[in-house]
Amino acid sequence: MDRGGRRRTAADFTIAQLFSAYIFSKTSLRVGMPAQPARFGVSEPREAVVHDLPQIRFDGQLIAVRLAVRRSDDAIWRGRVLFGAPDTEHERTTAEIFCATSEQELWQAVRDLRDHHLRDLYRSLL
Repeated sequence: MDRGGRRRTAADFTIAQLFSAYIFSKTSLRVGMPAQPARFGVSEPREAVVHDLPQIRFDGQLIAVRLAVRRSDDAIWRGRVLFGAPDTEHERTTAEIFCATSEQELWQAVRDLRDHHLRDLYRSLL
């Protein structure tokens, strides 16, 4: 019963209040963490791998587009876009604008870009 003398129903309680005894009985009372590595199966970070993407047309010229993909120390996949011929003064590079928890997610983000996005990125680097 509550202070007003009415009987309390299940609707008067939160889920946590209703199931706290059950949840507490199913959890361990030990103090330490299990002896398992936090990042099981994560291999060492790698150097960036450069992949060719379809060229874009900018001011009537075809511009080579590449993507440098690497996995960082924190196991996050990162990528940057490279424009122009490699190792020349005309090569332009973005910061690591792609970031994902898996390589597949990173590539999905790259696939979602359209030509006009890449042209705008290139224009911003000129």
